[in-house]
This record gives sequence, C-alpha cells and structure tokens, in this order.
Amino acid sequence: MKPTHIEHIGIAVKSLEESIPYYEEVLGLKCYAVEEVKDQKVKTAFFKVGETKIELLESTDPEGPIGKFIEKKGEGIHHIAFAMEDVAGALAETAGKGVRLIDKVPRKGAEGLHIGFLHPKSTGGVLTEFCGK
Repeated sequence: MKPTHIEHIGIAVKSLEESIPYYEEVLGLKCYAVEEVKDQKVKTAFFKVGETKIELLESTDPEGPIGKFIEKKGEGIHHIAFAMEDVAGALAETAGKGVRLIDKVPRKGAEGLHIGFLHPKSTGGVLTEFCGK
C-alpha cells in the first residue's frame, strides 16, 4: 500500500456561495464541480491545483459530520485525502497495523470515488481519507 498522490484537501465551510469567490477571485482557481452527497449530508465544490484538488465542504444538515465539525471547531481544514489504487486493500492493511478505521469497507463519495476514512485518534489528530476508483 502506497498513496499515489494527495488526492484532495477537504475544507469545511459554512457557505459554498460565500467561500468560492476567495478561491476564484483571489487565488485564481476555477470551481469545476459542485455536487451534493446526500448520504454524507454535504455539498462539495472542487478546485484543481496541479494534480491535487481542494474540496470545500458545506453541511446540508447541522447534525451531519461537517455541521458538527463546524459547530465544534469552526471553519477550516477538515481532512487530507490520499489517492490509493486499492482503497479496500489499503483500509484492510491499515487496520492490520492497528489503525482505527471509521470505514471498514469503502463507500461511495463525491466525484464517483470510493472512499474510506481513518479515525483521527489513530492518525495523530488528522482525519485521513483514502480514495480511488
């Protein structure tokens, strides 16, 4: 198991509408996709920076994971996602090394990717996501 690259950095925001202009007008990036992931209670907006993406995350439900995150910690970096060739295998291998998982098997995420999260209590406080096709 080895990540091929940083797939994206997830940033929790209160409002996509208020946050997108900073990335477009100040940083000169282009929002190329906005998508709602209903089962995760989130709406996402994506920007490319080289091979890596920035994913803005707006909660669609205050009781969803992003809503709770913002309530507790405020807006800011939520997670880092690593691209993996085999998400299921990477999750299994990571669990075998004693890392606590949030997702034992991959689930569907934004942009049609399979995703799985590692618990931040096992990763030095950083919510870590594995994703791939």
